[in-house]
Amino acid sequence: MSKRQESKYKINRRLGENLWGRAKSPINKREYPPGQHGQKRKKPTDYGIQLMAKQRLKGYYGNITEKQFRRAYAEANRRRGDTSENLIGLLERRLDAVVYRMKVVATVFAARQFVSHGHIAVNGRRVTVPSYQVKIGDVIEVRGAAKDFTFVLESVKSGERDVPDYIEFEENKLRGTFKRVPLLADVPYPVKMEPNMVVEYYSR
Repeated sequence: MSKRQESKYKINRRLGENLWGRAKSPINKREYPPGQHGQKRKKPTDYGIQLMAKQRLKGYYGNITEKQFRRAYAEANRRRGDTSENLIGLLERRLDAVVYRMKVVATVFAARQFVSHGHIAVNGRRVTVPSYQVKIGDVIEVRGAAKDFTFVLESVKSGERDVPDYIEFEENKLRGTFKRVPLLADVPYPVKMEPNMVVEYYSR
């Protein structure tokens, strides 16, 4: 498993956006990047705009590694249809992303750790790979004693987020069914995502 090397809120500060829409984010108080020159306004270049779009999307999914993200782009580009929509579909099919969408944990970083520690089963089989690609119809469930973890119960009851309609969630069983691969418009991002800019970035 790859290790996230920096605080998630530092990602927010650097990008200048509250990526996950959380009330705790420092960007709610300081809408500028950290550092001595953080408040200076700079006009971004086309490359800068594309890079920020990539960093925003990559950061949102738990700041996954560049290798993993580039691999997802390559697969999206290989498939038929709109590459940007394909990319969103592949990212939303990651097991850690699905667990996050089910609201059984508070953050996508917690979802990655939750999966890695063996607390999730897919179709009754324990899966410990956060990047595992969920398929339509797969049943994702919290395993065993983890169903009674306090932070799980609190997260499920939290009103901070809603479970999107492409996942059918049974709260009493802490079990979800992946109904369909979402399009960009279906995904409840708190900030504007521009996967088309990501495609332009990698197509340079």
